[in-house]
Amino acid sequence: MKCALTGHRDLPENFDGNGLYDMLEKSISEGYDTFYCGMARGFDLFALDCLVSLGRKYSLKLIACIPYRGQENSFSAEDREKYSRLLEWCDEQVVLYPTYCYGCYHARDRYMVDNADLVIAYCVKEKGGTAYTLRYAEQKGKEIRVLGR
Repeated sequence: MKCALTGHRDLPENFDGNGLYDMLEKSISEGYDTFYCGMARGFDLFALDCLVSLGRKYSLKLIACIPYRGQENSFSAEDREKYSRLLEWCDEQVVLYPTYCYGCYHARDRYMVDNADLVIAYCVKEKGGTAYTLRYAEQKGKEIRVLGR
C-alpha cells in the first residue's frame, strides 16, 4: 500500500518528531511500504529522514516527487545537503516539470495524493499548500492522518 507525505516547510521548535516517526512506523506495520515525498524543506525532508531510518528495519520503497528540476537551488546550504543526501536513498525520482512554473507544487501534491492510499500530514494552518493537499485528498476519499491537529 502507498502513502503520501505533506506538511509545512517551517516546523516549530516543539514539532513532535517522535510522534511522526511512530505514526510512520505504525503505517508500515499496517502494510504501507511505498512512500511519496514532495522533497520540500521542513516536514517533507524530516519525514523522509525518518523513513530512511525505518528503512533499515523494514523493506520500503521511497519515491521523491520533485515539482521541478532544481527545486533545491533556493534551499539553504544545510537543506541542500540534506536534500541531496536523502535523494540518494530514494528508489525512484519523479520530476514533474523541467523548470519552475506556476502551479507545479499543486501538481506535485495532486500526483502524490492520486497515487496514494493514505496521506500523512503535518498541518496546523487552514491556508497554504498543505491545507490544499488535504482538501484534495478529502475530495478523492483518501484516508488522512494529521499530526499537529
